[in-house]
Amino acid sequence: MTVAVLVLAAGRGERLGAPVPKAFAPLAGVPLVVRSLAAMARVREVDRVVPVVALADRDRFAALAPGLAGIPKLTAPVWGGAERQDSMQAGLASLGPDVDLVAVHDAARPFVRARDVARVLAAARDVGAALLAVPVTDTIKRVRAGRVVETPERSECWAAQTPQAFRAEVLREALARAAAEGFQATDDVRLVERLGLPVAVVEGDPGNVKITRSEDLTAAHARLLDLRACDEAVR
Repeated sequence: MTVAVLVLAAGRGERLGAPVPKAFAPLAGVPLVVRSLAAMARVREVDRVVPVVALADRDRFAALAPGLAGIPKLTAPVWGGAERQDSMQAGLASLGPDVDLVAVHDAARPFVRARDVARVLAAARDVGAALLAVPVTDTIKRVRAGRVVETPERSECWAAQTPQAFRAEVLREALARAAAEGFQATDDVRLVERLGLPVAVVEGDPGNVKITRSEDLTAAHARLLDLRACDEAVR
């Protein structure tokens, strides 16, 4: 199978409060999108890594060329749309018919592990769609209009991560149906769920965090320093 990863970097990320779009926010001097692209390129099972960037950020992405030059498997950028699904559709349309398996990853998750990506790809190959997720440790409440309406069983609640992976034909069908019905989802596999198709859950790593707010970026920087210290200790 030929495997492509779409790294979505077209969002604005206002909650981060950075002077640049979130994907371009630096983590220890390296933009999040560069770190995520490099992480995907390190996965042996991945053949192509496709950055999906807002057209308004074309010059900003071009300025990253020196840092991108050493990343293998990288394709030319694809220009994303106003919504997440628009960016997914643009990325998918850029792939040839030879691509059998497609993974979608948020540029704001720079710590994803190669072995977890390989595992979610294998699950999607077998089932049709799969996602990384971690069991929640807190009790979850469903709330409507400021009132609790349900307390789901904690053992059944998982926090979704990316990448989320699909057979290419499954993702195409899911996106086409969502577009026809005007449905928007913040989670990619939600589109496949609407088709009534199975989605496999692969337990991921709690460290595969998404950078959303400024405190997330601060914590990520501290974690990066810890990882570097561990590497130095091993050497």
